[in-house]
Amino acid sequence: MPRFRHAALAAAAFCATTAQAQDAGQLNVICSVQAEWCNMIQTVFTKSTGIKVNMSMKGSGEALAQLIAERANPKTDVWFGGTGDPHLQAAEQGLTLEYKSPALSQLFPWAQQQAQQSGWKTVGIYSGPLGFGYNTELIAKKKMPIPKSWADLLNPVYKGEIQVANPASSGTAYTMVATLVQLMGEDKAFDYMKALHKNIGQYTRSGTGPIKAVARGETTVSISFVHDGPGEAMQGFPVATVTPSEGTGAEIGSMSIIKGARNLEQAKKFYEWALTPQAQQFGAAAKQFQLPSNKATPVDPRVPDFKSIKFINYDYAKYGASAERKRLISKWEKDVNSLPR
Repeated sequence: MPRFRHAALAAAAFCATTAQAQDAGQLNVICSVQAEWCNMIQTVFTKSTGIKVNMSMKGSGEALAQLIAERANPKTDVWFGGTGDPHLQAAEQGLTLEYKSPALSQLFPWAQQQAQQSGWKTVGIYSGPLGFGYNTELIAKKKMPIPKSWADLLNPVYKGEIQVANPASSGTAYTMVATLVQLMGEDKAFDYMKALHKNIGQYTRSGTGPIKAVARGETTVSISFVHDGPGEAMQGFPVATVTPSEGTGAEIGSMSIIKGARNLEQAKKFYEWALTPQAQQFGAAAKQFQLPSNKATPVDPRVPDFKSIKFINYDYAKYGASAERKRLISKWEKDVNSLPR
């Protein structure tokens, strides 16, 4: 008989757990980091809180478009990850909620600054530099030089050999446009992108598409966030990365609570949890090597060394504004993307 008693106890425990999970409620999250990372935080947060997480994965440009479309009747509670500019635009358009986390003082200054300039409607959760990825085998086989600067990418030897995402759908590519404008001045930056256009084989929809194409030998060079390189290399792909010598920008991956969130209490719990050193280690566990925003989070050795990279003084407030983003993307579509290659 004991066996039946065990079964009964197990069933009762299961029912209790299920009831607790129902009581704990649910949460709707748009996740703009890689699938493995999204899945990891979904599983661990649900296990540790009993809150059921409904997760949809979208690039940051697409996520912002969805929030704008849902404005009158929000179906999302939290937007996790993705480049910070669209999060700042969401804040500016009143799509996200002002919320000051008690954990702010534990974060790096760049993460606190992201919160402050959004009117506390978003917060930095990680940062990562923009640069180039390249396939070490293809570059050697095709006897091409390794690109070490923005200027190098204009070399005719790379014609059709470079991939970058489309800035209209990708926060990564918009970071490139904004970086070049700040680095060179707008006129020179657009002249540069017109010249670069001749060497582009494809503009992908997502920011990670180009480095995945590099890893799989579909293209030789990508313009991408360099923290996306080590994960591909860990899977055995011949990928290396470099940051441009003239200077580069960085994304501040961000997190926002949606205004009108139906599950606000659960959203705040998730937000606080995502800022803890424990939760911020899931990036590296999912082979993503951005710098976490909580100063107490252990930093994986594969995270790019920020001290050795030449950064521009990226104006997140200006280039995170909706009107500026819209203007620059329209100009890119008209002046660059419309040109023959």
